[in-house]
Amino acid sequence: MNVLTELRNRFRPALADVCDDPAEYLAMIRPAQDARFGDFQANFAMPLAKRIGRNPREIAAQIAAHLDIADFCHEPEVAGPGFINLTLRDDWLQAQVNALVRDERLGVPVIEQPKTVVVDFSAPNVAKPMHVGHLRSTVIGAALRSVLKFLGQRVIGDNHIGDWGTQFGMIIYGYKYFRDDAAFQESPVQELARLYKLVNRISDYHAMKADLPKIEQTLTAGQQQIAKLESTGDPNDKKSRKELGKLRNTTSDLESEIAAQRAKLESVESNPQLHSLADSHEFISDACRQETAKLHAGDPENNKLWTRFLPESLQLLQSVYDRLNIEFDESLGESFYQPLLADVVADLKAKGLAVESEGAVCVFNDGFDAPFIVQKSDGAFTYATTDLATIRYRVEHFRADELLYVVDSRQSGHFEQLFATAKRWGYDVPCRHIKFGTIMGPDKKPYKTRSGDTVGLESLLDEAVARARQIVDANDDAKPEPELTAEERADVAEAVGLGGIKYADLNHNRESDYVFSWEKMLAKEGDTATYMQYAYARVCGIFRKGGVDRAALRQEPSDLGNPRILINEPAERALALALCRFAEAVEDVVGDFRPNLLTQYLFSLANQFSTFYDQCPVLKDVDERTKTSRLLLCDLTARVIAHGLSLLGIRTCERM
Repeated sequence: MNVLTELRNRFRPALADVCDDPAEYLAMIRPAQDARFGDFQANFAMPLAKRIGRNPREIAAQIAAHLDIADFCHEPEVAGPGFINLTLRDDWLQAQVNALVRDERLGVPVIEQPKTVVVDFSAPNVAKPMHVGHLRSTVIGAALRSVLKFLGQRVIGDNHIGDWGTQFGMIIYGYKYFRDDAAFQESPVQELARLYKLVNRISDYHAMKADLPKIEQTLTAGQQQIAKLESTGDPNDKKSRKELGKLRNTTSDLESEIAAQRAKLESVESNPQLHSLADSHEFISDACRQETAKLHAGDPENNKLWTRFLPESLQLLQSVYDRLNIEFDESLGESFYQPLLADVVADLKAKGLAVESEGAVCVFNDGFDAPFIVQKSDGAFTYATTDLATIRYRVEHFRADELLYVVDSRQSGHFEQLFATAKRWGYDVPCRHIKFGTIMGPDKKPYKTRSGDTVGLESLLDEAVARARQIVDANDDAKPEPELTAEERADVAEAVGLGGIKYADLNHNRESDYVFSWEKMLAKEGDTATYMQYAYARVCGIFRKGGVDRAALRQEPSDLGNPRILINEPAERALALALCRFAEAVEDVVGDFRPNLLTQYLFSLANQFSTFYDQCPVLKDVDERTKTSRLLLCDLTARVIAHGLSLLGIRTCERM
């Protein structure tokens, strides 16, 4: 049972007597931040009073008087200028926590009217290894898929793999002109990745050579403007100072950009072999686009290469997903939709939505400056075309009721145009861009290696497990007698290392950037997966020490109908309340698709358990009934932590 939802439902009729739309005020009923003010608080009286012109305390008193909550709450208390404090009855709370003992769902109800929800996540480009940039989409999307499924929705997790785009033109070009046959035979994907990076580097080199003079001209103009303002402007004038500061910031950014581009140009020009390749392939960008166009047009040679490259690439991706325990219900790549694209453009034209503009076919949506291009002037289709075909397929084939796209924030403009176009096209299914920020390094810039390369995801996972192994070894070696075998240590290190990476990502507000830190990620104390995993292992240790079988304990009958879990101490009550709020935490995740709400709950629960364990003896100095009660509270805590972490894709271990 979701206690908070039940409270809000009880407040609804009382609020309806004083306002037309209770929804925004119901959202102001929240768990109390301080136990002195009860378990929950309703804080809507003051904003409501301002709207309707009445005394807030009088409004609070009126609403409290009309509340029907006596079956599970004490009488509401109106405090201060109009806060309504609510405290659950101990007998009701005790009954609720006892009901969880044999409840496999731990109090989380199944949705009564399930929908079909497609979650589009991960979506790497094939033929090159995954990198750290794919981490957030993958773990956020997997967590949302898992939570939605647990709640009873019909979920289709779809990995919309990039297996048909521009990168294949680059890889095909690299394979034709730069390949190392021996390296390709030994490791096809690694060689294809090298070719992609090489082609991309040469292409960037020529683009930078062309752009650098323009940037330098812009810098010179800015410097001249600064000099003019410094000589003629009034230093005491606020507007003049503001303009000068803005110009200095702009020129500083330009200087940094020029320095970075010069360094990249120098890195090519100082390498005779690389410089020679760059000089020999001056028009490489156009050539790669031509290779892509030939692939899309059905060129036999390019299609043969594509068919050859794809299986190896998909196998490498799958090995990473297997290690991370990531599952998909579908993996329909861009190539799957290629045969459908011409019909998409034709249908958009027929409905008067798409028109020709400067040789391209575009959709012009109100409120957007740029057109939504669905076919280029050379006849090639775009990501926009593929995404529209994908929406059509998901609605018509999957019968989707809702579409979620777990993609980084930089793509917001694209998705706004995509959803607007789809709606005008007749596919008015709810679509949501689940956007997220960037993983940053200590320098507050996108996380990269020391050499400036993007961090490979496999190497990141390897390092996480290696660091976790050091922690596991040190922890086990510090015991009077080590408990874990080498195989067990390796398994725990894998769970801790990968769990630490996932939790660190999911624990942040998804729209925020965050700084990657090994020390914080794997810490045994604080808001980390490791802390929660240790809490779970501690419970398992309590049962081992007491020689008690957890599963058997749950199945024991209660004594003459008396509750098996007792609430006599404040720490017992606080833990019981936290356990009964698991349903609330899980349902909160899908309210705005934010997994961090579940991590916050789990951390709070682990802290409540720590307090309970410190204040309430479990195995010693207690009678049998109290011992059973507290063991059941320990078991429930472990089950909720393990299940909550599993929804986030994180494993627990019985020994650590």
